[in-house]
Amino acid sequence: MKDLKERTIRGGLARVCAQAANFLIRGGSLMILARLLSPRDFGLVGMVTAFTGVLNLLKDFGLSSAAVQRTKVTDEQISTLFWINILVGALLGLLTLAAAPLIASFYHEPRLFAVTAVLAAGFVFNAAGVQHSALLQRQMRFTAISVIAVVSLIAGTAVAIAGAKAGYGYWALAAMTVVMPLTASIAAWLTAGWVPGMPKRRTGIRSMLRFGGMVSLNGIIAYVAYNIDKVLIGRFWGSGVLGIYGRAYQLTNIPTDNLNSTVGEVAFSALSRLQDDPKRLRSYFLKGYSLVLSMTLPLTLACVIFAKDVVYVLLGPKWMSAVVIFRFLAPTIMVFALINPMGWLLYSLGLVRRSLNIALVFSPTIIAGYFVGLPYGPKGVAFAYSAVMVLWVIPFIAWCVRGTAVSFWDVLQTLMRPLACGILAGGLAFVVGAACEQSLAPLPRLVLESSVLLIIFFGLLLFVGGQKTLYLNLVRGLWKSSVTKSAAISLDLSKT
Repeated sequence: MKDLKERTIRGGLARVCAQAANFLIRGGSLMILARLLSPRDFGLVGMVTAFTGVLNLLKDFGLSSAAVQRTKVTDEQISTLFWINILVGALLGLLTLAAAPLIASFYHEPRLFAVTAVLAAGFVFNAAGVQHSALLQRQMRFTAISVIAVVSLIAGTAVAIAGAKAGYGYWALAAMTVVMPLTASIAAWLTAGWVPGMPKRRTGIRSMLRFGGMVSLNGIIAYVAYNIDKVLIGRFWGSGVLGIYGRAYQLTNIPTDNLNSTVGEVAFSALSRLQDDPKRLRSYFLKGYSLVLSMTLPLTLACVIFAKDVVYVLLGPKWMSAVVIFRFLAPTIMVFALINPMGWLLYSLGLVRRSLNIALVFSPTIIAGYFVGLPYGPKGVAFAYSAVMVLWVIPFIAWCVRGTAVSFWDVLQTLMRPLACGILAGGLAFVVGAACEQSLAPLPRLVLESSVLLIIFFGLLLFVGGQKTLYLNLVRGLWKSSVTKSAAISLDLSKT
């Protein structure tokens, strides 16, 4: 692909813009819903999604990743994969429906039966749009993907807020969970303009199914590790406590989800096209890694240093018991920024078995940490989870990059500059926040603290940390891409 660099930069910009919109919408909806609903409402839905979320990982059976990772794929293969996705989605929906009485019995909460039954429909809605989204990703049409993500989020958020205002309580959150995948699938069909054919045998999808199966199994193991904490807290500490823990977890998860789904999609598509060119793959990966760290580190520092103001502004005064939990969980934002890009590298190179082996060692360690912290309540679980994640970072990265075009030293060099800038910027921002703690209300104080942190961090990163050239090259690449695209449009118009 001759214009891979331009497509990657343009797609990255589109996804970053979508990330910003996604962050604002999710943050705004959280502020509104936290004031309209109770911790128990969030906890009830969280009890169900902790179970159904693991099944949600099977909605595409990893076949979207398989379709993107392959250098060539035929229409017959995509059509066959589409119908496999529909079958898997229907089976998962039926399985969720069958599990509804078991979930209600496990938590001793009869209301969960109906909630689980409603959420079961989301699996079919998700499955219907998987291959259409994969086609858009293969074509690197990330602007379209970004618009679809924002539109579906707006639709789900609007339904949830309307339901909460009307007094439907936890049903507003359940409706949001179903409306979002339905809207996304409809939009993907309309945008891709592709209609699947009938499934066929002997289309050469066996290797894709094997790849997708490994991706799905890897995702399931990781999901259990990252979500069994909510199951344990809900079971032993109740829905109210889970609601508080879940909102603190969500606050830390918003930037992680955004970065992984936005930058990750672009990076995975680009790296998959470069799997036979180690030198360019290394260069693309390290630049993307540097950008993710630069965007994540200030968020991590803000959440740790200004946790009280963040919770007060975003959730409101009735959620202040979540402050300590939020502060304990905040380091995981940075941890995920360090380890998630390793998935782009391993999957793009087809090293899914190594990723699975890592997950089989990594996940039990995290789960063991939960059990150690569980007797001390949500604070103990949050601290144990964060501590294990931090201790695992170095061996995790070393295992992932072993034998690839990217070395462990490459990763350390990429990390050191933004980390040093972040420590200095965080220290200065903390001093500013402490100085104005008594004179400013939480919202203006948070704005001031965050502004100081961001200005100092990026100032140091660009002019002291030597990252100015990287960002200038990105701007030049984006400008070149825009000029080329405009020239192509003008040429097409002149022919008409």
